[in-house]
Amino acid sequence: MYSWTFHSGSCKQNLPFSIYSPSQYIHRKNTKKINMSTAGKVIKCRAAILWKPDTPFSIEEIEVAPPKAKEVRIKIVATGLCGTEMKMLGGNTCYPIILGHEGAGIVESVGEGVSTVKTGDKVITLFLPQCGECASCLNPEGNCCIQLKQAYTNLMSDGTSRFTCKGKSIYHFANTSTFSEYTVIREISVAKVDNVAPLEKICLISCGFSTGYGAAINTAKVTPGSTCAVFGLGGVGLSVVMGCKAAGAARIIGVDINKDKFEKAKEVGATECISPQDFKKPIQEVLVDMTGAGVEFCFEVIGKPEIVKAALNCTIGWGLCTLIGIDAGDKAMTISPLEILIGRTIKGSIFGGWKSKDSISKLVTDYKNKKFNLDALVTHTLPFDKINEAFDLMYQGKSI
Repeated sequence: MYSWTFHSGSCKQNLPFSIYSPSQYIHRKNTKKINMSTAGKVIKCRAAILWKPDTPFSIEEIEVAPPKAKEVRIKIVATGLCGTEMKMLGGNTCYPIILGHEGAGIVESVGEGVSTVKTGDKVITLFLPQCGECASCLNPEGNCCIQLKQAYTNLMSDGTSRFTCKGKSIYHFANTSTFSEYTVIREISVAKVDNVAPLEKICLISCGFSTGYGAAINTAKVTPGSTCAVFGLGGVGLSVVMGCKAAGAARIIGVDINKDKFEKAKEVGATECISPQDFKKPIQEVLVDMTGAGVEFCFEVIGKPEIVKAALNCTIGWGLCTLIGIDAGDKAMTISPLEILIGRTIKGSIFGGWKSKDSISKLVTDYKNKKFNLDALVTHTLPFDKINEAFDLMYQGKSI
């Protein structure tokens, strides 16, 4: 692990940056030391800024404004790199921007009216908020809070940013912007966690792990003894595998063109793995042949329409295909009525079906009680200023 000491305005910090699957993370050892004198003041710190599409990240000194009403300013201790960020690099967002949405840290200060967290609390950032008031939050079957739409504006609720760099306003991302040493987030996008929880591990719960694991447990409700297929064995896909195993699936087939992922997939619960490139016939036909009639549960964790179609068609007549992956843009998916008329079901899943603020503490407790192993998803450790190398590792498929 690399670490160093640097000065950034009034802030002096030791910062190691680590990569895990599906993410890379930043963490600091002195997580209990919060400078109370910064409350209400602008903080100067470092952040990885994407100035325009198809360019590397630039580590810059930025100014982070104090939180306004119902907002929280957080010292980021650990942040992940998710495949979602990779899909944002080519022009499907606003620029300049601070990306990052898999974060964990410590509350530095709170704005007026904040009641669920206080200075010094350990927290996880949430790309999916929970306002507790909309129809989705109030319905036990829903978890896609209506306030998620605020993330698409890339600004805070009042239409402004809390970040500036070189006199220029910088856009937020996903309500979180965790590729910064300090960030400002709405209270509805922050969840308090156990004070002894290791932030460099549980930051995975903020997106990747929860999304995959919950898709199997909550959305699909995988049944004991069933057969499952998982398309895409990145961090989210591996978390789906872990969820299927926890649910008691008898057979879990991993599908990916990168065979380097197969060993890790089997380590976390896959019973076998296959690559579409090893077969002359379509992968859905291969899976039907392997299982006799098709799988009962299939998970698409890539987001490409043609793979969604393949995933659906490898399910048995009464099977369920759960969609998790997202692709850049809004590409249409073509499915004929006959493909679902026989009784198949297609279902979408966001954040694994968890109600975000309500579920985080339970998931952290389950991790502490060893109900699942986040450590298995860790692959690399890099310093923060090598964030571009971290992205390269993901592009090359070397960090799962």
